[in-house]
Amino acid sequence: MSQKPQLETTAQGLLVRAPAKVNLSLLIAGKREDGFHNIETIMAKVDYYDELLINRSSTPGIHLTCKGPHWAPDGPDNLVYKAAELLCHYCKQEPSLTLTLTKHIPAGTGLGSASSDAAATLIGINHLLDLGLSQETLANLAAKLGSDVAFFMYGPLSYCTGKGEIIDPIHTFFDFTAILILPNISVSTPRVYSAYTHNHDKYTQLHQEINSHIKENRIDFAAKLCANMLSDACFGLERGLTKAKESIEHLGIGRICLSGSGSAMYCIVNPATSHVQLDSIQNAIIQETGYCSVIIHSIRW
Repeated sequence: MSQKPQLETTAQGLLVRAPAKVNLSLLIAGKREDGFHNIETIMAKVDYYDELLINRSSTPGIHLTCKGPHWAPDGPDNLVYKAAELLCHYCKQEPSLTLTLTKHIPAGTGLGSASSDAAATLIGINHLLDLGLSQETLANLAAKLGSDVAFFMYGPLSYCTGKGEIIDPIHTFFDFTAILILPNISVSTPRVYSAYTHNHDKYTQLHQEINSHIKENRIDFAAKLCANMLSDACFGLERGLTKAKESIEHLGIGRICLSGSGSAMYCIVNPATSHVQLDSIQNAIIQETGYCSVIIHSIRW
């Protein structure tokens, strides 16, 4: 399958693609002293992108415009703005940049789009201004912006621990196709974590099983477990999601997994599934739930 590159020079400027991620597994190891939770997660980048266009500006400052089917703030509250500001401050440069973010990925879905946008900003500005910063330096800056941001500096597959900022790249490529289901529900990550009740025995069992699969380079086996320890908390908060998940599973397409803290769900499908069959499944999902879906694939960068 032909896939688009992350960086592309166009007539409009430097185009940077910011991919979504899905959590192929997500375990909660326990609560930290700082109030956050230690997690263990396998994250995979997929070919569902926000797009960031970056240009030099004749006017000093960071000029951010957001457009597209999904809303995002234009100003300093946006992680794109914060990433540009952080990078320029680190390099002791006065910023003169115009950034246009096109939001295709909805927020509050557990797909990491804001974090990916921030990482794309660091990568893109480093390239456009020829700053020469290493991947490690960019990842250290990324970790200052949010727990998931550093993951997007690596890829396409990593085992992430701590709050998600400790990245251990997985060098085995896991080639998969999935149906990504996009509920018209935004789920608050803090609310989901607040509702979470820790199950140490479940964590221990899944930790041993998943780490065994990782050591054997069988990421496909780990993904088949559909292990997300935030699922009960998310579905408990959003009963509509529970009903939709059950309706989709009754279609017989396979296990429906939650990505991150939700609300997006996905189902990895047999690679032999035809385009006609995938279209039929997508039509059935929207008829059953009213939820849109997209077909996603693993990417190689």
